[in-house]
Amino acid sequence: MLGRMGAGVGKLLMILGAVLFVLGAMLRWWPPSRAGLPGDLVIERPGFSLHVPIVTCLVVSVLLSLLVRWLNR
Repeated sequence: MLGRMGAGVGKLLMILGAVLFVLGAMLRWWPPSRAGLPGDLVIERPGFSLHVPIVTCLVVSVLLSLLVRWLNR
């Protein structure tokens, strides 16, 4: 009925649903702590705290890069 375009939209919606499901599951069963992943920097002083999520950003970047690469196949 919609032809090739409809199949592409359907695939995109299924992938988007799967990504949202995984993110929801992570937030439900793996709540992020203040420290984040090992390797993230946390500096706490009286009246001051600094959080630099270096490793978390690297992990998210790798996962998004793999997802985009998979989608472009």
